Amino acid sequence: MPGSEPGLLPGIRSPDDLKKLNFSQLNHLVNEIRTLIISTVNKNGGHLASNLGVVELTIALHLVFNSPHDKIVWDVGHQCYTHKILTGRYGEFSGLRKSGGISGFPKVLESLHDTFNTGHASTSISAALGILAAEKISSSGNRAIAVIGDGALTGGLAFEALSHAGQLNLPLIVVLNDNKMSISPNVGGISKHLSRLSMKSKYQFVRRSIDTFVKKIPLIGDFLFMVMQRLKNAVKAVFYSDNFFVGMGFEYVGPINGHNIPQLVRVIRDARDLNKPVVIHVNTQKGKGYSQAENDPGSYHAVHADTANGSAALGKDPVGSAGLCNAGFCSFTNVFSEAVLEAGKQEDKLVVITAAMEEGTGLAAFKKEFPGRFFDVGIAEEHAVTFAAGLAAGKLIPVTAIYSSFFQRAIDQVIHDVCLQKLPVIFALDRCGLVGEDGETHQGIYDISLLRSAPGLSILTPAGREEMLPMLLWAIKKASPVVIRYPKATCLQGDPSFSLPIEEGRGVWIKGGEDKDAERSELCIFFTGGLYSQVMDANAILESNGINADLYNLRFLKPIDEDYLSGILARYKAILLAEDGNISGAFGEYLVELSARRNCSCKIKLLGIGDNFDSLGTREELLKRNMLDGEGIAFAAGEILGKMVRA
Repeated sequence: MPGSEPGLLPGIRSPDDLKKLNFSQLNHLVNEIRTLIISTVNKNGGHLASNLGVVELTIALHLVFNSPHDKIVWDVGHQCYTHKILTGRYGEFSGLRKSGGISGFPKVLESLHDTFNTGHASTSISAALGILAAEKISSSGNRAIAVIGDGALTGGLAFEALSHAGQLNLPLIVVLNDNKMSISPNVGGISKHLSRLSMKSKYQFVRRSIDTFVKKIPLIGDFLFMVMQRLKNAVKAVFYSDNFFVGMGFEYVGPINGHNIPQLVRVIRDARDLNKPVVIHVNTQKGKGYSQAENDPGSYHAVHADTANGSAALGKDPVGSAGLCNAGFCSFTNVFSEAVLEAGKQEDKLVVITAAMEEGTGLAAFKKEFPGRFFDVGIAEEHAVTFAAGLAAGKLIPVTAIYSSFFQRAIDQVIHDVCLQKLPVIFALDRCGLVGEDGETHQGIYDISLLRSAPGLSILTPAGREEMLPMLLWAIKKASPVVIRYPKATCLQGDPSFSLPIEEGRGVWIKGGEDKDAERSELCIFFTGGLYSQVMDANAILESNGINADLYNLRFLKPIDEDYLSGILARYKAILLAEDGNISGAFGEYLVELSARRNCSCKIKLLGIGDNFDSLGTREELLKRNMLDGEGIAFAAGEILGKMVRA
């Protein structure tokens, strides 16, 4: 348990305690923090490499600034573990990412030191700038700092915020955490020298004085000032490694060693005292202090706890691995990986797109086989969608694979750039439904309600392995926008219904329905494909209670063969829908509306996610909490029939 081990960490209850230590003690503290992060992530799973890389940087920020008065906004947020440890949550750190424990991302309800909820990339500069503008209006004098990684800087939102920040000229500090870029020693040394010089207040005073003097020279002052500015920018363009920020109105310093606390403190303090927009370019090493993560930071970006032996499955996601299926295990991501590779072999116009998630979305095998037909656009989901629209306009067949929660930011592009033009873009949405561990920001529960209203867009939801490739091939032939959504879960195979042909707007019967020999049931359970396992568990419980229910895998959430579906509604006393998304605006509301419009008399009960943001937990815990596990579905089935059900 944290707090029982000897060392400095138990005495750090707030950043104020941190400021009592000398640099030698701080270096010891760095080692303690890394040991704690490795130990905890090994047990709980979590983001490892990114957190190990920012330990010294986090300490330096808290040494210079006064959190929570000064606001630190962490982009994406998955590098905030050291921040949490240093801000009074050391004793709670063992509960990281666990139900009832602390989040793996900044969370304002958890601590005053967590200034802004983050979980998606590229938001920090906008948020920090807004916070700083509010602080200025209130005349508080507090500062705002955005910590953004080089990957998140590819997001368009970050560039929009940088442009606005330069315009407002508020003293925003942007820390660019660069853990990939390599800069040659001589250029880097010159850049550091010049940028350190430009950070000094004396230099700024002299520069402003000269500028003012030159402008006041009669007749030629303005012209001479313009020439000086151009000359200065030309010199910077030669020596600066990142002149872009200067052009946006920022002072720039860096790159500096992100693992040298004294140097970090000096530079950050200078930036604070400058009282202008500043970008501090920091070089860090992902996975610092853990050799496996240093050598393979990609695989060790996020690791997953192995519940069988209480340790982390480092570099391996048991239900989201990017590799192809093997004899013992298959995730929906694996199944998609196989299917898109096979579809690529059958259709040479098929291309794939990822937004910096090649491994996570299962596109690595396709890239290896067809490197010229693979595109990684970086953390830029909006661009990914419109880029796909352009590919489709160019007569190609783009498959864009994105996590459901990250896809939310691209809804405008889906409607305006894809659906409006009826372009044949295929969207493979991974991590749909309840995901677990990463918390509210990563739940894929909004895609159904967000997308069902888009005209001309088809939405399919596979339940088993044998359905994925046929759905993908159907989407290719459809030649209009199609979404195929699936969860972060094990993908089963072998149910005969999975191999039935795809019929537009219709699902398939898992049990009962059109089977004339089947026992007649009063109840039919409709479900989206991601809940197949839970519905089968519910069916077993119902049968053990003497209750017979028919089971209907919807397959399509849009379009719907309304005559066929209305016929089903008319045959049953009760319909129970289990949907792995939020209830508001999703398929269930359409089902109720259709029933009323067609004058169906059956009872309809909807199961899904309520109008709230759920808290931490595994996928299984979240399903149970929302009555979407086997027991919850079975209990709801008994309830609608007025019968007692025991698990």
